Amino acid sequence: MRSIKQPGSPATERIQWVEARGRAFSFTLQAGLPLLEAARRGFAAEGFAGGVLNFGRGTLGPFAYVMPALSKTGENAAFYSDIYRPGGVTRTRLGSMTLGTRDGAPFFHCHGLWLEADGTASGGHMLPDETVVAEAFEVAAFGVDGAIFTAEPDPETNFKLFGPVAAASTGARATSRAFALRLRPNQDFAGCLEEFCRARGIAHAKIHGGVGSTIGARFTHGGVTEPFATELAITAGTIAPGAAGALEAALDVALIDYTGGIAEGRLIRGDNPVLMTMELVLEVLG
Repeated sequence: MRSIKQPGSPATERIQWVEARGRAFSFTLQAGLPLLEAARRGFAAEGFAGGVLNFGRGTLGPFAYVMPALSKTGENAAFYSDIYRPGGVTRTRLGSMTLGTRDGAPFFHCHGLWLEADGTASGGHMLPDETVVAEAFEVAAFGVDGAIFTAEPDPETNFKLFGPVAAASTGARATSRAFALRLRPNQDFAGCLEEFCRARGIAHAKIHGGVGSTIGARFTHGGVTEPFATELAITAGTIAPGAAGALEAALDVALIDYTGGIAEGRLIRGDNPVLMTMELVLEVLG
């Protein structure tokens, strides 16, 4: 399987996880608010300090983002581009967000694809402090109670990355058993989710959110992304028994690579290793 050498030693535990409770709901991001504050308010209104969300068509402006890029210093296996600030209103096609905390304040990690006002199709990593909701739009959220994604220094990748940590219950109404996860580098995306569920007797789970990166990508429709550095959003995902009875992860994703190439589709199981990180929430259905 493909792998990328990271600057630090790999942590022994390859999946960072916290068991929690959660609930799916939808809300509307308010126009005129910074995207971070609009998301925070939506979760807070349901009693949650954080969680994950997915969205389709929406409008952003002002808007700022970075794309994946090669590392110029060698201090990281890959890095970010310079900041892009497209003029006018940018219209999202799809995206996924993790809402948590960094340095004691609300923060998000958000990847998506979009169409800029001049017709440019692009994607990448949205910047929380420079992105504003232009027109109200609805998102599908999953609030997590008992865990929070927190940005902490990660010696393996030499980045400050979101990972789940246990948190006091906020008293939010939570109806489902859930696991907040962060997958570490150089392990197959589908395979480690399948093993995680198998080890806990989970027969059926749904993925909510999903923000991270893979080492290029191999799709079931035959498409291949060769450039190794990507910014990826999960658009749909389940873990359930396949035709032979064994657990199989069905992972539909969208990504942009460091050359600007955009790809969408279902990932091949066993051939899509994580590059830096993958954050998501598993809702246990059975």
